[in-house]
Amino acid sequence: MTMYILLILWLILIFIGCPLYLSLGAVSLLYAVLSGSNLVIIPQKISMAANSFPLLAAPFFILMGNIMNFSGVTNRIFKFADVLVGWMRGGLGHANIIASVIFAGMSGAAVADAGGLGTIEIEAMRKAGYDDDFSCAITAASSTIGPIIPPSLPMIIYGAQSETSIGKLFIAGVIPGILMAVALGIMVEAKARKNNYPYQKWQGFKVLFKAFIEAFWALMAPVILLLGIMLGIFTPTEAATVSAFYALILGLFVYKEFKLKELPKLMLMAVSTNGVVLALVMTAMAFGYSLTIAQIPQMAGSSLLALTSNPYIILFLINIFLIFIGLFMEATAAMLILIPIFMPVINQMGIDPVQFGIIMVLNLMIGTITPPVGVVLSVTGNIANVSFDRVAKATAPFLIPLIIVLLLVTYVPYITLFLPNLFN
Repeated sequence: MTMYILLILWLILIFIGCPLYLSLGAVSLLYAVLSGSNLVIIPQKISMAANSFPLLAAPFFILMGNIMNFSGVTNRIFKFADVLVGWMRGGLGHANIIASVIFAGMSGAAVADAGGLGTIEIEAMRKAGYDDDFSCAITAASSTIGPIIPPSLPMIIYGAQSETSIGKLFIAGVIPGILMAVALGIMVEAKARKNNYPYQKWQGFKVLFKAFIEAFWALMAPVILLLGIMLGIFTPTEAATVSAFYALILGLFVYKEFKLKELPKLMLMAVSTNGVVLALVMTAMAFGYSLTIAQIPQMAGSSLLALTSNPYIILFLINIFLIFIGLFMEATAAMLILIPIFMPVINQMGIDPVQFGIIMVLNLMIGTITPPVGVVLSVTGNIANVSFDRVAKATAPFLIPLIIVLLLVTYVPYITLFLPNLFN
């Protein structure tokens, strides 16, 4: 009963605007006091969460994305994608998706994708005669691919919290990410034909080859990352440092558009972003411990298993719950709170934690483009100076292909587990 009262208190703290990490820490400490636990345990749990080797990957991947954004990489990626698929009906919509797939191998975050590529994509589509609603919608929808194709900040957090191999999670996201791109491409094709969106003439292989050469070293970043992890050359954490160093070399000596004097600012940006994430991870560890002591995960698991013992139905119910949570809660926070609750159920049902990781991340990425929170909708709307409501309404049809992919990932484990098992 004490924990239920504290959960209500936690929700009240969130509602009145208390920072999430403070509310998590306060409720955890208060529960320890009221339950008579040793108060030393709370700071111990907090410090244990920070002492995590996998979490070292996060700031380096963030730094890599920052450097890539300041190195002219985004322009080259979008130009290559435009030449590659711009001749199709609604060509810039398809280019938007392809660019997101490529940039996903560098940023690892939906907001970074929407903010980095989005500025270029929306402006190019506006000049070509596309309406702002469609431009914002496809930019927002395609940005959800970012955390699915490696590297992925949400997968790093999931792997660290659930003690699941981050390398396997990274590899498992490749096929689902490609499926998301294909599904969104089909929707773009349908909308382009219905609304008679423009397209450009095929520019020829010579122009395509030139655009490929200009973007070549940028395109190699995700290839090096994936092959290195798959072949066991480096761990995901080591891959993060390699990727950041590669981005620095690219900006300084290959494209020569990055100034060394900008590096301290980008490092501070990466540290600042990582600090927010780490504060959440640390206090969420204490919160998760409190939930475990109060036997909340066990009770949640028992409640689910009392409804049904069918893993397919349980996954369906979890999907519905995660989509609902994604409407109101930021993805990182939702993962940190829900992982300790769901993992006992997942393990008991024999569901592969790698598969469930992709299911969870994909669910919560869909939440980034659904109101009332929809952080990615806000980013794209701000870029185009379009209201949140308009962007949300325009993006709604693109939820259909993403949910179809979610169902495929949920009920066809082969999609997520084929590559991890192949390179096991």
